[in-house]
Amino acid sequence: MRVSFDKYPIDVDLCMLWSFILLLRVVLNVEGVLWVILGLPCLFFIPGYLLLFTLFPRKKTDKGLGGVERIAISMGLSLVIVSFIGIGFNYTRWGLQHASLLTLSVLFFSVGTGVIAVYRWFRTDPDERFIVSLDFSWKKPSDKMEKTFTVTLAALIVITATLFVYTIVSPKSEESFTEFYLLGISHKTEGYPRNLSVGENTSVIIGIINHEHRTVNYTVEIWLINQSIFNETEGGNNVSHMWFVDKITTTLKHVNVEDEKEWEPQWEYNYSFTLNRRGLFKLVFLLFTSPTKSYIKGVDYRDQAEEILDSAYKELHLWVNVS
Repeated sequence: MRVSFDKYPIDVDLCMLWSFILLLRVVLNVEGVLWVILGLPCLFFIPGYLLLFTLFPRKKTDKGLGGVERIAISMGLSLVIVSFIGIGFNYTRWGLQHASLLTLSVLFFSVGTGVIAVYRWFRTDPDERFIVSLDFSWKKPSDKMEKTFTVTLAALIVITATLFVYTIVSPKSEESFTEFYLLGISHKTEGYPRNLSVGENTSVIIGIINHEHRTVNYTVEIWLINQSIFNETEGGNNVSHMWFVDKITTTLKHVNVEDEKEWEPQWEYNYSFTLNRRGLFKLVFLLFTSPTKSYIKGVDYRDQAEEILDSAYKELHLWVNVS
C-alpha cells in the first residue's frame, strides 16, 4: 500500500513542528539524554532540509532533487548553517556564552525558511512538486545483488544508530583539574600581606575547588623560603633555607564545571600566621592530592627542598618582607 501526501508538504510541516522542541527545551530549561536525542535533528538535519526545499521544491528532474539526495545534502548543509549562525553570534555582544539565544536563532531560521518553503511548494506546478510517498508493501528483491544491497544498508543503519546512541548516552570525557587560589583578607585578588613586622599577625584566604571527577583528600603545606639567590647557570632558584610553617587537610567531593552559572567557592580557609624572622621571604603554599610526610614546625628542611617542591600538585606563593 502506497500513501502519497500531494495536498500539502508534510515533510516541511513536520520539520517545522519538530523544530519547536528547541523552544520547549529553552522555555522549560530541561536537560537529559532524551531531549538531546530529540534536539539533534533540529541542528544537524532540519535547517539544511528546509533551506534545500526552499531552493528546490520540485521533484527529481533537471530542476529538482530526489529524496535520497535531499537527505544526504541536508546533513552537510545543516552543519554549515548552524556553524555560520554560531560565527555570527560570536561577533555580537552576547557571544557564544548564551546557548539559549543561539538555540532560538536556529529555531527562527528553521521556521522562517519552512514558511518560505511551503509558499514555494504551493507556487510550483502540482505535477512538478516534490511529494513524500510511503510504500508499506513488501517487495521481494528481484535478484541477489538487490537483496545484498538491502541487507547491507539495513546493517549500516543499525550500526550507525547504535554508535550514535552510545555516543550520546556514554559519559563525556572532561578535563580533570583543581582550582587552587589565594585571596586577600577583603576576599579579592589584592590586599595580600607584603610588608610585615616581626611577630605581626596577618591572614590570607586559601581556596580549593575539586574538578577531579573523584573525591580527593587535599593537603596544603605552608613553607617559608629564603630564596634571594638566583642561579642563572643552572636555570633555577637556590634555596638557602626552607622552614616548615603549617599543614592543612580537607576532603572535597567533585564539583561539576557549570559554564553558564555564577562562580561559587567550594572550600575556603581563613589562614592566620605570624613570621618571626627578618628578611625577604617567599611564603609558599603547596597543594597535594595524597597524604604527605610529617614535618616539625620551624625546622629547616633545605636539603629536601627540591624533592618537596617537585612533588607538589600545585604551588602558590607570596613575597613577604619582614622587618
